Amino acid sequence: MSQSKTQQARPADPCIMVIFGMSGDLTKRLLYPAICNLGSSGLMDPQFQIVGVATDASTTDSFRQKMKQNVKEFVIDPDSARYGEQLTDSIEYISGNFKDQATYDALSKMIQTLQQQKTNKNVIFYFASPPQLMRDIAVGLNAAGLLNEENGKCFRRIVVEKPFGNDLASARQLNHDLLALMDEHQIFRIDHFLGKETVQNILAFRFANALFEPIWNHQYIDHVQISASEVLGVELRGGYYDKVGALRDMIPNHLMQMLSLIAMEPPVSLDSQHIQVEKNKVLQAVKIPTRDQVSAMAVRGQYGAGVINDKQVPRYQDEAKIAPQSPTETFAALKLSIDNWRWLNVPFYLRTGKRMKTRTTEVTIQFKPGASSLFSDGNVGALQNVQPDVLRFNIQPNEGISLQFNTKIPGTTMSLQPVEMAFKYKDYFNVKPSTGYETILYETMTGNHLLFSGAETVELSWAIVEPVLEAWGSSEPTGFPNYDAGSWGPQAADALLNKDGRKWYP
Repeated sequence: MSQSKTQQARPADPCIMVIFGMSGDLTKRLLYPAICNLGSSGLMDPQFQIVGVATDASTTDSFRQKMKQNVKEFVIDPDSARYGEQLTDSIEYISGNFKDQATYDALSKMIQTLQQQKTNKNVIFYFASPPQLMRDIAVGLNAAGLLNEENGKCFRRIVVEKPFGNDLASARQLNHDLLALMDEHQIFRIDHFLGKETVQNILAFRFANALFEPIWNHQYIDHVQISASEVLGVELRGGYYDKVGALRDMIPNHLMQMLSLIAMEPPVSLDSQHIQVEKNKVLQAVKIPTRDQVSAMAVRGQYGAGVINDKQVPRYQDEAKIAPQSPTETFAALKLSIDNWRWLNVPFYLRTGKRMKTRTTEVTIQFKPGASSLFSDGNVGALQNVQPDVLRFNIQPNEGISLQFNTKIPGTTMSLQPVEMAFKYKDYFNVKPSTGYETILYETMTGNHLLFSGAETVELSWAIVEPVLEAWGSSEPTGFPNYDAGSWGPQAADALLNKDGRKWYP
């Protein structure tokens, strides 16, 4: 087993990070452990400071004690835990209502006090809060003068989690509202999938290896599958999820980001602006279906009762905070096409669902069969077991890349069998446990927009799924629930590929 040290980057720029929703699950399970991992790796500036804002009526001292318990529970690496213990002692905390301007005035005073103690004037505002509060927080910050960058003497940035809008119109309105308060370079629209090593490695795989880029087009590729399946149901998110559904929750953000990285043209450089330009070109080239075409290229589903990990689980409509007879989809699949030379007649199949057979996020690229007739049915003596070459990017849980190809079975006859050549990050690199947020947080502090979506990207992604949202919103689904928990989704999703002579890869 070969091992390699990760390249050591410079420490991030000094800043105060204000986390709205500091007491929530996102912070304690993902954000704070990621900060601890960065700190133990020497990637945090010594002046880094956290200010937590939440509605919990805690004092700073009592909140620090809660955070120390969270460090013990959620920070795995011992060095990271030690860093977290030390950092926790410096956390400041404000209890307040996010819709009350007094909260932002108190925050402004605290930031001024901290800045008097240190030379650092940079501030990042992380919105780890419900999406409906995004506009309220931005307005409050602006009214308190906290978004002012003092003519470039410091930076003031906001980080917002998905969903960014609920449809095309709301995304446009939200972009308009935020850009009325700050500049585009101050907004970091996060997609935590882009923090995964394998997603980022798509760029390296394509453009750093002469072997694959020449065949990365319609002449050699048959089709592309992008799948994101979850074993979990809605858990404690029922009230939110029932208003959103699988399509809105996953496809305009996570899956569309992966599609654009797979399909983009080579950028001029690795500069975030150049990459965003090429990603946007791909999204502009995706054929937007008409409402009449939706039924032929989109499938929705909802899980029924079933068995997950030998445990009986209820149907979606019986989950907590779900409306009886809810029409919300927990599964969505689309067939998309890209109208340019590279991807002429190459379908892109996207699917996502809850309560599926396994948890996995994967990009699968199936190549066309070779031109040789050596192993065709008419060639006597050849075993007719020639399978297409398949390249797979496993995003989670076991990050890696594999290639399936045909090889001869040992023996006296020319018998073929597909085999797999696989690379897994955990086997090759010495890397610490991560939450997937480390790179995203680091890039925010260094001001690199590579892993974030611009306003145009968000709107282009929503425009692609808008006809599907309109069609599904104007008609009640039939046959819900239409797949068992613990399965691979509804039969209609299989038919979406079967009619093209293809099938989903498990």
